[in-house]
Amino acid sequence: MLSDFNWIEAVGTSPVFVVLIGCSIATVAVAIERLVYFWKRNGNADATLERALADVRRGDIREATRTCESSRHPMGPVTTTLFRDGEYLEEGSDERLQIALSQQKMLLERNLGVLGTMAAVAPLIGLLGTVWGIMRAFHDMARVGSAAPAVVASGVAEALVTTAAGLVVAVPAVMLYNHLTRKLNGMLIVAENHARSVRATLTEPAVLAAAAERAPKKRETAAAR
Repeated sequence: MLSDFNWIEAVGTSPVFVVLIGCSIATVAVAIERLVYFWKRNGNADATLERALADVRRGDIREATRTCESSRHPMGPVTTTLFRDGEYLEEGSDERLQIALSQQKMLLERNLGVLGTMAAVAPLIGLLGTVWGIMRAFHDMARVGSAAPAVVASGVAEALVTTAAGLVVAVPAVMLYNHLTRKLNGMLIVAENHARSVRATLTEPAVLAAAAERAPKKRETAAAR
């Protein structure tokens, strides 16, 4: 059925169909970009947390910082803010943590609004195509003065095709938008929980003592060089 349909004629005679083609191109482009981005950011947060905690318990804050910086998962940049200038004991560390989470959320949410818009708008554009096609069918009937199937077939076909095209664009957009939104929320929750675990470990007395003991050794080594 689709092979028999004259797509070139549909594009030339139906402006609504052209709009739907543009919507489909935008949806595919954003979907590919977001999927690639999320794939790149999908690091092993649990393994990074284990290595960072091990470094912290040894008092090696610099190595823990490098471990977090090497993580592609949002927990990496979020946790790194805790080590900035050794201010993880101050009350402002919680505020910095929330700011970092907000920044990561903005990066993950980028262009997701396009998918949400396509999911909501594409069916309405398809409905507009339905109305447009029916109007065209009635116009052809009035022009020819006949309601023969051959007269109204073109307008009805346009109405049905644009409706189907709107749904074809909207359904994958809705599914992908919901999937990425759930994944985004999960990544941010993991990032926040892991960062708070690291901060709790940083404030343990044994860790503070190990960090204080390690600092003079580093200064002595640097002075010897």
